[in-house]
Amino acid sequence: MKVIFMGTPDFAVGTLKALHEAGHEVTLVVSQPDKPKGRKQELSPTPVKAAAEQLGLPVYQPSKIRAEESIEYLRNVEADVIVVAAFGQIIPKAILEMKKYGCINVHASLLPRYRGAAPIQWAVINGEKESGVTIMQMDEGLDTGDMLLKETVPLEEKETGGSLFDKLSRVGADLCVKALKELEKGTIVPEKQGESPTAYASMLTKEMGKIDWTKDAESIERLVRGLNPWPSAYTKLNGKTLKIWECKVVRQDASKGECGEILNITKDFLTVQAGKDALEVTELQLEGKKRMDAGSFLRGNSVSAGTVLGV
Repeated sequence: MKVIFMGTPDFAVGTLKALHEAGHEVTLVVSQPDKPKGRKQELSPTPVKAAAEQLGLPVYQPSKIRAEESIEYLRNVEADVIVVAAFGQIIPKAILEMKKYGCINVHASLLPRYRGAAPIQWAVINGEKESGVTIMQMDEGLDTGDMLLKETVPLEEKETGGSLFDKLSRVGADLCVKALKELEKGTIVPEKQGESPTAYASMLTKEMGKIDWTKDAESIERLVRGLNPWPSAYTKLNGKTLKIWECKVVRQDASKGECGEILNITKDFLTVQAGKDALEVTELQLEGKKRMDAGSFLRGNSVSAGTVLGV
C-alpha cells in the first residue's frame, strides 16, 4: 500500500520502521514541528522526523494540521491509507475521509478503556493487570472509532510507564502491519466501541508527580512506577526536590509515624510512612544530583529518622 504516516514521539518510530520494512511505500511522513531543547534551546527534530530522514522519506511538519494549506498538501500526496500513531494534534474530518481506507490509528490501550493522551502511564498508575494495543478506524471523536484489531499485553509486577511504553510500541508496530494486510484483503470486521469503563487518560503533567504522603503506600508505589521515566514522582527533602525512582510497599498493622516521616534508615534503604502502610525507598535522586541507589545516596547525604518528607 501507499501510506501517509503521521506520528511524533518514540512510540511511533517502531510503527514507521515496520511499515517501511514490510514493503509499504511511505509517500509522506507528517510530524510535529521541531522544538527547542536543552540549555541552548536549539531546535531538535521529533523522533519520527529523525527516523524518517534516516530512511530517506519526505517529511512535512505543519504547525496546524487543520489549516486549509495542510489539508491541501495531504490531498496532493498519493496514498491508500493514513496511519496515525501519537501524532499530537486533532485530525479534521477532511483528512480522516481523504484516502481510500481513511485514517487508522495505533492506540496504546484495549479500547474502549483508556481513551486519551496517556493510556500507558494511567494503566500502571491505576494498577491494571493488562493493557495492549488497539488498531482503530479513526472518526471525529477522541479515540471512539471502530476497532479493527487488538492485542493484549500483561503487566509485570514491577512494570513502569517506560517498560510498558517499549512493549506496546513493539506490539503496535506488528499489529499495524497485520491490519494493513487484512484491510487490503477485506478480511477485517470492524467492531463498534461501547462506553469506556475508565476515566479519560489525560495528558501527564509534572505536577502529577508530587507525592501525597497521606495516600496509601500501594497507590504511591504505582504512581512512582507509572511516571517513570517522565515526569517522575517526587517529594521534598529539606526544601530540595527528591525524585523517587524505585520503592516497595511494607505492610503495617498500624501507622508508626506521621505521613511522609522517615521511620528508619538502613545501609540499603529508607522507610517512609504513608497514609496506610509504608514505603521502602531503594532508588532516588536529589535535586542537582545523579539518580542512584538508596545506599549510595545515604552514604553521601546526612539524613535522619524522624525527618518528614514533602515539607
